[in-house]
Amino acid sequence: MTVPAPTGPFAALREQLAEAAATFGGSPDAVAGILAGIVDDVDRALGEPLEIFPVCHHSPASALAMVRRLRAKQPKVIYLELCEDLQPLLGELRNCRLPVAVQAFASQLEGFPAEWGPLSVVAPVTEASAEYQAIAYALDTPGVELVLVDRSTDHVFQWTPRDDTPAEGGDTAPPAALDEDAGLHGDAVGVEIGELRPRFAELEAYLLHHGKVRHWSEWWDQYVEQPLADADHDTYRQVMVLIGSLFRRLRPAGSDRTDRDEDRERYMWTRMRQHLAASGADPADCLYVCGAFHAASRVEQFGIAADAPPFEITPRTGTRWRYGLIPSSHSAIEAQFGLASGAVSIAAAGWQKAISRSGLAPFRLDGQRGGRTRRGKGGPAVSPAAPVTDRLSGFLAAPPTPGGLDEAELRGWCVDIVRLARRNGYLASTADAIAVFETSILLAGLRNRARPTPYDFADAAVTCIEKDVVPGRRDVRRLCEILLGGDRVGQVGYDALPPLARDVLDRLAPLGLDLEKRTVQRALLDLHGDPALAPCSDLLWMLRHLLPPDAVRPIMGERRLGHRSIQESWDLALGRNQRALIELGYEGVTVEQVLEQRLRRAVRGPRATAALALGAVEDAIRLLDSPRLVDELGARAVELLAAERTVDDAPEVLRRIRRLLAHHRASGALPAWCRAFVTTGYAHYCTLLPTAVVDEETGVRQVGAMLGFLFGMEGLALSLGCDRSQLELAVAQSHPESPAKVALLWAARHQLGLLSLAELRERCAQLLGNPLVVPAFPQYLSGFVQALEPVPALAPFVVETMSTAFARLPDPVLLPWLPTLITTLREQGPELVPLLVREAGRTFPGTLPALDAWVPPWIAPSPTAVAAPTVAAGPVAALLAAHPEPVDAVAALFGCEAAWQPVDVPPGASEVAGLLAAHPDTVDAVAGLFAAAGR
Repeated sequence: MTVPAPTGPFAALREQLAEAAATFGGSPDAVAGILAGIVDDVDRALGEPLEIFPVCHHSPASALAMVRRLRAKQPKVIYLELCEDLQPLLGELRNCRLPVAVQAFASQLEGFPAEWGPLSVVAPVTEASAEYQAIAYALDTPGVELVLVDRSTDHVFQWTPRDDTPAEGGDTAPPAALDEDAGLHGDAVGVEIGELRPRFAELEAYLLHHGKVRHWSEWWDQYVEQPLADADHDTYRQVMVLIGSLFRRLRPAGSDRTDRDEDRERYMWTRMRQHLAASGADPADCLYVCGAFHAASRVEQFGIAADAPPFEITPRTGTRWRYGLIPSSHSAIEAQFGLASGAVSIAAAGWQKAISRSGLAPFRLDGQRGGRTRRGKGGPAVSPAAPVTDRLSGFLAAPPTPGGLDEAELRGWCVDIVRLARRNGYLASTADAIAVFETSILLAGLRNRARPTPYDFADAAVTCIEKDVVPGRRDVRRLCEILLGGDRVGQVGYDALPPLARDVLDRLAPLGLDLEKRTVQRALLDLHGDPALAPCSDLLWMLRHLLPPDAVRPIMGERRLGHRSIQESWDLALGRNQRALIELGYEGVTVEQVLEQRLRRAVRGPRATAALALGAVEDAIRLLDSPRLVDELGARAVELLAAERTVDDAPEVLRRIRRLLAHHRASGALPAWCRAFVTTGYAHYCTLLPTAVVDEETGVRQVGAMLGFLFGMEGLALSLGCDRSQLELAVAQSHPESPAKVALLWAARHQLGLLSLAELRERCAQLLGNPLVVPAFPQYLSGFVQALEPVPALAPFVVETMSTAFARLPDPVLLPWLPTLITTLREQGPELVPLLVREAGRTFPGTLPALDAWVPPWIAPSPTAVAAPTVAAGPVAALLAAHPEPVDAVAALFGCEAAWQPVDVPPGASEVAGLLAAHPDTVDAVAGLFAAAGR
């Protein structure tokens, strides 16, 4: 069978590659299919009537080629590979300082797994990117239409497998963040135009090894960026499609990522055909900007004349997406897309240098912050129907154009890096600058480079300047990144902020600070002298609750239940945390609304607990002062407490409800939810007590907190209708096994009056007297310490027991237990330590001499009984002795035995009798009155 000879502009290149494959591969079918397919992809992409412009994300070469093509072609319609629902935001870029990221955010999900939330998609935009040049040209050129054709943000997550976490971008793990700016994108999914990176790990390793480079960004800069920086349009297009096709064909087959990429291509071509049919635009006046990977697409919908049916686009879910702009940075882009540290900064520096060298005027949105717009004259229109010629053969066969050594540039780098290193604590000198200069040239020669690249310079600086120890925060490689371009951080302008962010800045205007700056600023609020600043204080406390800790940090002043400071001092860094402030705007219109929604969402979530709900109640009282919301959250706390089956949060519940009860008692009557919480908690903990004391997973602190709730709230609970017998039955049914819980239950029985202090002493003495129990006695003692929570009156006994244990326990038992006691008190009972210390201070003498002669009161000899003296005669004693019946009845009521002492009443010794005998008139008058009343 005769194989037809290849035709077309790339026929000669196809034959040459087939011969090379047969020669070096040993078989004409081994590699020839791949190489011929690559040429076919280039031929197919360049033969499409709708001009395809392949790009690589954040590539200066792509941006330069885009500027040249836009000025020459002046297209009327630009199709851009970007999520179609982000288009309304692009006009706001003129109010920002690049780099920024276009973001779509959703916190309430419908149709997605709940564990994925919140969902966030970002598309970073830098000036040295082809997509920004296309956006600026389209938005500021009359009569030009910009159409985003990629899948929507909703489809980004629809097409993510349910067993995967939603992540895109670089396939490799991002490098460690060097500073806080590397996390500006958070955990958002990154969408980039033209991701060109081999998905075949062995291929990437092979390229890095033979290219004598460490990472992919350096390989791309040396072998693609520099050769294409000054290439003409046809050469640029053919080379980029060639690279995209190569990486596409060498990708492992059968991956989910391949299916998703092909669906994206079907989606984009369907959208473009729909727009062309609806608008009637001429394909010759259109430009399709997409990644080089997608330019080499082989899907059946490829091309405007494809016969395949349109791709079926599924409807979006019910998830409500919010859109906005967030600040970005070079390091954030590098971290999200797996680029080498400093790669974007070096690309930005290369872009500026290429613009200056070529004399091109890049496109820039009118009013763009951070620079001036330079207008360039457009060249003559280029007909898209011009015949395609083979530029690949010459480009691949020709050696790289030698670039002479720019000694002035390299010398400036060396001098500046030494100066910067000295500022950061390095002992660098002029000799180090000379060494860096010579080493850079040496490394470039070893790597077959015509001139040192920024990567060669950075390696040379690390070799020559960095010693064993980094004296400051930054190492030499980080200093090189700062020198070569720095980590430029973008900013969203006031007009592009969401309403909430603008409202925050307006309400904080009385502080007199420029809150859009990225520096930390100090705000001083004298609320007593200037009450008008009180709304600013309220807003700052709410922002403190909602934003990251370093965004709004109080230095002086606090906001507790029932307490507000009269003077406050704050460190504000809202400009540095602009992303977090903007994302608050996606959740509501005002800060109060967002805070209320978050509190409600927290208590209604699947992990909500009674302790968390009580914390939300505290926040609502402190920050919002909304009785309606407090009652709602409090009622939810009662529901959560009744539904809990464990007592893990009992200490937190006890601490919070005590604080809330004290606040409401001080401010007025207890609300209904507080009374319901106390009664529900009393019954709930009485029910769980018998189970909790025998559960091995329940700690002694949790049981102590339960008893603390029951005994501490007992008076209020009984007044609200609870039955004390329920607590007595719960204690009677509790049969703990661990020594600490046994001691805790003894304390509870003592509080109920079922166990006297003398019996407690006797039991502890029996434990210390039993050699088998002595090793476990410290555990009993730990239980008694935790018993101070429910029974604080037991503090003297605990001090007595601890002193006895220190005196009688053997050293092999006592010494290992002491560190455990200290750590346990520090972690589980720090509030109990002051109680023990105060009681010990009252018990032990305060001076050292007194301590030598001091005898503990619990071991002091009991005083001898003294015979009761005879009560001296008197009017009261004589009266009671003459009529003992009332006294005996009262003694019987109190359970006392009526033992009367002898009363010596000598005749005639009564003072009353003598007084009456001396003055009989009064007695006679009283007797007359009784006689008259009797008649």
